Amino acid sequence: MMGAMDAIRADRFTAAAQVPLAGRFAQVRGLSKALAAPLSDADATLQSMPDASPAKWHLAHTTWFWETFLLRGHAAGHAPYDQRYAYLFNSYYEAEGPRHARPSRGLLSRPSLGEVLEWRAQVDAAMEPLLDRAELAPLIALGLAHEQQHQELLLTDIKHAFAQNPLGPAMFARPQAASRSARDEPGWREHPGGVVRIGHSGPGFAFDNEGPAHDVLLQPFALAERPVSNADWAEFIADGGYRTASLWLSDGWAWVQAEQVEAPLYWREDEHFTHAGWLARDPAAPVTHISYYEADAFAQWAGARLPIEAEWEAAAPGEDPAQGNQLDAAGCPLPRGDTGWFGDCWQWTRSAYLPYPRFRPAAGAVGEYNGKFMSGQLVLKGASCATPRGHSRASYRNFFYPHQRWQFTGLRLAKDI
Repeated sequence: MMGAMDAIRADRFTAAAQVPLAGRFAQVRGLSKALAAPLSDADATLQSMPDASPAKWHLAHTTWFWETFLLRGHAAGHAPYDQRYAYLFNSYYEAEGPRHARPSRGLLSRPSLGEVLEWRAQVDAAMEPLLDRAELAPLIALGLAHEQQHQELLLTDIKHAFAQNPLGPAMFARPQAASRSARDEPGWREHPGGVVRIGHSGPGFAFDNEGPAHDVLLQPFALAERPVSNADWAEFIADGGYRTASLWLSDGWAWVQAEQVEAPLYWREDEHFTHAGWLARDPAAPVTHISYYEADAFAQWAGARLPIEAEWEAAAPGEDPAQGNQLDAAGCPLPRGDTGWFGDCWQWTRSAYLPYPRFRPAAGAVGEYNGKFMSGQLVLKGASCATPRGHSRASYRNFFYPHQRWQFTGLRLAKDI
């Protein structure tokens, strides 16, 4: 499969390689199907902007991944379900040939949602004999992590699509309302600085962009104990935050004016749009769906700053990445203000998404997974309410362009001490 087995470092997958993957494979694949279950064929074909993809495309692309990188090279006699699907559902892998243009994915009315689900079922059955082959465990782990990323994207992309509908349609049942008021000012977690080691090392899966582990020199700093809340953000708006040029980066101010931005995405008076339709905002819940530009402007207004990713990671030891408000099953993902370092929202940092020292992209087609995007984007840390539980870790590097905000993106303040 064009060097894919060389693309995953064996030292990242020692203990986990000994765990049978059949149960995890079934759980991950089942969750994708459950997330799409409330959608009609029309719903699943919607593409509301070039940054987003139809739910049907996510279901198909993840299936293409298994067929291309596992079954093609490792299942004797396997024939593709449909040769044409490689063109339709390749995302950005140049090594795998030409592909359908990303902004036009919403024009793919065929294959139908039912046909995509049938393809998924056939690929799942074909994968069964491979799931207990130890030499394939690292590649299977990569496929599972890849599908979990697309589960979060499926949720955020369909939310953006449904938000364009004046009816405010609900995808999932309305969650139980929180009975809390906005919290007090956050405390601060201080760190003495010094030489700290960041990046992934040791057993367990990690993407190639999380390493190599390396030393970083930090000055003393502090991070807020909780992310910025909706109530905090309402104060920023009331104080003219979106109208005060001195708070904004030059590109950010140009973006605010060009796009006429006055609030986080999906805000309307005291409501916000969710997967359960329009709901009253919880003042104590973390603010989400903000751009890097907005996060940086808020930090300036608050007399603080955004953390660098090394600070965030250095403050994370002792925090369990599997805790907090994350996705456990199909349902309405909604930030709620749980304690802990992970969950609710991805947190912007001021760090550019660049390679770590001595980073080398993986060999083969899967080497295109992370390395070639290391330009013009910012790192986010943590996990969100739409992140499948167990997917993230302290070394995880999410990344988006500074204007993007359709993801569950928020912020945690930092300051020098």
